[in-house]
Amino acid sequence: MEPISADIQSGYDKVAAVYAQTFIDEQAKKPMDHEMLQHFADEVHGKGVVCDLGCGPGQVGAWLNEHCGVKDVIGIDLSARFIEEARKLHPQIGFIQGDMLDLELPDNSWAGVTAFYCLIHIPHDQIVDALKEIKRVLKPGGLLLLTFHIGSDIIHIDKFFEQDVSMDFVMFQPDEMEGYLKQAGYDNIETTVRAPYAPEVEHQSHRAYIFARKP
Repeated sequence: MEPISADIQSGYDKVAAVYAQTFIDEQAKKPMDHEMLQHFADEVHGKGVVCDLGCGPGQVGAWLNEHCGVKDVIGIDLSARFIEEARKLHPQIGFIQGDMLDLELPDNSWAGVTAFYCLIHIPHDQIVDALKEIKRVLKPGGLLLLTFHIGSDIIHIDKFFEQDVSMDFVMFQPDEMEGYLKQAGYDNIETTVRAPYAPEVEHQSHRAYIFARKP
């Protein structure tokens, strides 16, 4: 499989420090995230290691660890600078650099995976491959919780936190993502949609949460 664009890695490396400080308490402001993450934690409790994929500076993994009782949690991100920030902010969690299209881990490694807004950088023609790679490292019966912005656009940006970047943000429709999950071999697919929170909390797009299991 082709690796995720080097432009994405470079872009996040440039903005990692300011991004981490800007969104340091973001998770606390999103009650639907809390509900979904607690349900995820309840489902994977005692079953093994959980991975926060595309972890950025580590907010989701830290919330699972500090508020949902998930002790065996790791974070993986493409950006080495994000991993540095995550380790500083959440030293109790293990963070490693990696590409979700080629995780370089054994089959059946994880009890669960959270993928919060990391698939937004995967082109449509690579989504099924990415989902298959996640499924490969999930244990049988393992649980995936993914989130994304709802829409049909691909948004390109050249500036991010005043840095020069070249990054695409891909939106999906819920039924479209459900179809990709089925193609990748998941079952027990459950979708929840919500409206955006206030503009000072997040970008004004509707959001989807999808739970899916590896058979």
